[in-house]
Amino acid sequence: MRQPHHVQSLERGLAVIRAFDAHRPELTLSEVARICDLTRAAARRFLLTLADLGYVRTDGRLFSLTPRVLELGYAYLSSLSLPDVAAPHLERLVAQVHESSSLSILDGDDIVYVARVPTSRIMAVSINLGTRFPAYATSMGRVLLAALPPPDLEAYLTRVRLDRLTARTVTSAAALRAELTRTGAQGYAIVDQELEEGLRAIAAPIHDRSGAVAGAVNVSVHAARATPDVMRRRLLPPLLATTAAIDADLRLKTHHAQRA
Repeated sequence: MRQPHHVQSLERGLAVIRAFDAHRPELTLSEVARICDLTRAAARRFLLTLADLGYVRTDGRLFSLTPRVLELGYAYLSSLSLPDVAAPHLERLVAQVHESSSLSILDGDDIVYVARVPTSRIMAVSINLGTRFPAYATSMGRVLLAALPPPDLEAYLTRVRLDRLTARTVTSAAALRAELTRTGAQGYAIVDQELEEGLRAIAAPIHDRSGAVAGAVNVSVHAARATPDVMRRRLLPPLLATTAAIDADLRLKTHHAQRA
């Protein structure tokens, strides 16, 4: 049930922006109306308003987003100290292990990438800041889900749709719960080709000054380069050293901010 303060036009305008993605960079008026469940007239008003504001461009038939949309996310990212603190540590980790590393946070039922240092591209989809993936099928997502308070985790497991993304994807709530329990107990997660065939990743949490999990860092590898056992032996120690260093810097940054 919507609250009295709810502004439906704002909700619909944001839905129009979200209609565009990597698979649909250009859309017609009719396509936007269908995706957003709007009338053509309403979709036209939203698109033209966004065009007037500089967030959308059109050639008269096709509409697409402009780089100005990045401003909407930059305000959040620029206020978030976590990526700035983590970035040099990710760079050192990548230089050490020669594999890509990323930092993400939990947003609803998805992880959102807020920092990344790539090496070679090993995924079919490109990953940029703001890229989202379902939490249940990713190593960082499992680390973040494992840290949820029990009521929040149970609510997540009740509502989430566990789509089979590959033949290895965990699609049972009971099996996912067991994986999250294991993740919480051991302090890291390995996901073996559940998000995409050929991709393995290992992740560990990072913590804020209070000790709460603030995000997760991963190292991702092509399955042909490392088995899960090799990842535990070769990648887990430097990954845990990196997350510990980020934790320490976050505590220091918070301490200095409080004294300022």
